[in-house]
Amino acid sequence: MENKKLTKREVFSKMLEVEAIASNELFVEFINHELELLDRKSSKSTQTKTQIENESIKNAIVESLERVAKAVTITELQELDSEMANYSNQKLSALLKQLVAENRVVKTVDKKKSYFSI
Repeated sequence: MENKKLTKREVFSKMLEVEAIASNELFVEFINHELELLDRKSSKSTQTKTQIENESIKNAIVESLERVAKAVTITELQELDSEMANYSNQKLSALLKQLVAENRVVKTVDKKKSYFSI
């Protein structure tokens, strides 16, 4: 069995299911207040400056791959597109990994070499 650590929200929700706690108005009020604070905290999370920049770079990567219209390595992408040459191989690799996770780009591996395409 996996020992999955419960989140604060899950703990509070499970506490509300306990009869002794659910019958006490003070406890219920406290737990609801804590859940409300968690909701407020999660709604404030915005993207950082770097994350916003990375989004525009990811869009540029997708556009470049559409122009190339074939599966290419990161190095080939940098050679074919002057804008991509401005970014390091490592940065493009990290952003392409995110794009693959978002299903915006397809990654194929051939003889230990990664190729990316739309």
